[in-house]
Amino acid sequence: MRKLVIVAVLALLGTGAAAPVRAGSTRPDVDAVRGWNGLALDAVRTTRATDADAARLYAMLNVAVYDAVNGVAGSRPARAHALVPGPGPRDADPQAAAVTAAHAVLVHLDPARTTDYDARRDADLAALRGGPAVARGAAWGRHVGAGVIAARTGDGSTPVESQPAGTGPGVFRAAWSGTQYRAVRPFAVADAGRYVPGPPPALTGVPYAAAFAEVAVLGSAALPDPELLATYQFWSLPAGSSQPPGEWLRIGLDVAGARHLPLADQARLTALLTMALADTTVATVTTKYTYRHWRPTTAIREADTDGNPVTTADPLWSARAGSVGGTPEYVSGHSSYSAAGAATLAGFFCADAIPFSHATDSAPGGTPRDYAGFAAAATEAGRSRVYGGQHFEFSNQAGLALGRGVAGEVLATRLLVRSGPTHVGACPR
Repeated sequence: MRKLVIVAVLALLGTGAAAPVRAGSTRPDVDAVRGWNGLALDAVRTTRATDADAARLYAMLNVAVYDAVNGVAGSRPARAHALVPGPGPRDADPQAAAVTAAHAVLVHLDPARTTDYDARRDADLAALRGGPAVARGAAWGRHVGAGVIAARTGDGSTPVESQPAGTGPGVFRAAWSGTQYRAVRPFAVADAGRYVPGPPPALTGVPYAAAFAEVAVLGSAALPDPELLATYQFWSLPAGSSQPPGEWLRIGLDVAGARHLPLADQARLTALLTMALADTTVATVTTKYTYRHWRPTTAIREADTDGNPVTTADPLWSARAGSVGGTPEYVSGHSSYSAAGAATLAGFFCADAIPFSHATDSAPGGTPRDYAGFAAAATEAGRSRVYGGQHFEFSNQAGLALGRGVAGEVLATRLLVRSGPTHVGACPR
């Protein structure tokens, strides 16, 4: 009877009656990294989490999985921990550790779906066929999950803070929330503030006028262009989607899956990637809060107030996106997240030119696009914000530089081998 119940739970969860076994091995594989990240992505979609909250959730889950796997004796080469040091118990099952660590984090961050997470945990552990190694791994994973939760408690992500609406030329007009993230404790970088760029171009200068002219044409709702609209929509990723950090996590999971990375490497990849994305949030929100720059819609409608003799006001101008934008314009968060994701993936794989196909949560018709590499996708994601009339190109470029900077520090300093050379050229090991 117990066996029938387990099989029914596994079928309900879409995992089948037994875990798959890797070629050349008799050991079952529950694909913990992909499976539990899938649940995290669904949690962000279901709760309509902000990009900042989503990035934090992804990072907490993947740091817990990495530390759980990394702490188990036999995981080689020995690497630095992220938040919770080892060693874990000898001869523990690393997959069981990954499952229970991820479960602990998701139950804490998304308690409304505890029943679903409990069922998935129980099904995964049952698929691993039990035994002392699975029990030891599960206990270690619970310990690590609790440690990650404790380490991130009081990190500044709550309570929610807002910046009031502004007035005058160049200033973002609406109040916006989530500004507490400018002071959130980073996961990996020493000081996120070092990646805050200098100010946007002066309203009265030529660089501003050039960017103004470009977005006034490319981002205008009055000038129909199906391809520009489709590109904007593909990368728009509004509330209810996995958010920009989630799309780069999905890309990383897909590329890792295509390359059949072992569990330890999958865990390290997703931990590096999500820590870089979460820390990019801090620098991005700080930049937006500091400069509070106006969006193109306001800038174009009120160009007669900017003091620039080259810009011309168009009170009827509307963005192709159909909205002004809910946070200050400088920098583009989509650009900073995309650059952080692309740079981390390129650094981990020691190559940018890895072709992949991907359909975002907001892809029109669910149709995927093909990319020659990570940087190509990030470039398109950044430009999509200009096509939507949401950002100026200088904010795209500043966002890309910000994300690359954060990723560079994460790759240079975190989750490295404890002995011997830590890098092959610029590629971490």
